[in-house]
Amino acid sequence: MSGSVAAVGESEHVRRTRESYDAVAADYVPWARDDLAARPLDRALLGWFAELVGDGPVVDVGCGGGRITAHLHALGVDASGIDLSPRMVDLARAAHPGLRFSVGSMTDLALPDASVRGLLAYYSTIHVPDDELPGALAEFHRVLAPGGHALLVFQVGDEPLVLTDVLGHAVELAFLRRRPERMAALLEAAGLSVRSHTVRQPGPDERTPQAYLLARR
Repeated sequence: MSGSVAAVGESEHVRRTRESYDAVAADYVPWARDDLAARPLDRALLGWFAELVGDGPVVDVGCGGGRITAHLHALGVDASGIDLSPRMVDLARAAHPGLRFSVGSMTDLALPDASVRGLLAYYSTIHVPDDELPGALAEFHRVLAPGGHALLVFQVGDEPLVLTDVLGHAVELAFLRRRPERMAALLEAAGLSVRSHTVRQPGPDERTPQAYLLARR
């Protein structure tokens, strides 16, 4: 586990998530690097998102090693990434030196109001506890410019998946699966109008259906 010091006011859940991703980063980043190649729907929806936001700017919240940030950049989007894990951000910067990555939390984004045309949360809200999720979505609304779009991707379900080992590393990670209808209601409550609701069945390496919600400020 990382020896980094917890931020003031940081919840235990956030600390465990950050330290877990710090621990697995070096093995996780190469393992996940090419996963979009086997996800045609993801590529299609990311392409649609890129068309909607134009040249950006767009922030990839929970960017990990930066592979999706780089994919958006290749589609012509001015994309940057934010991640909770300092180690993930280090690896993202090393792999994609021409792009901007910073350490931060989606519940307190270090971005000005109405400063981005798009926000992507690609399997990152899955680590936000229920009581912190409305605050995170309020942050999404705050940083999005009027007419801007947010794309959220997450696993569908009711019960969390808790892992204590990932790629041979000891971790404490909770993957919070949620129903699209509930997420849509929370987005609407945050002032983000849901424009598209897509669910696909699980692929060979997945345990649950996958949801994609596109919302507009």
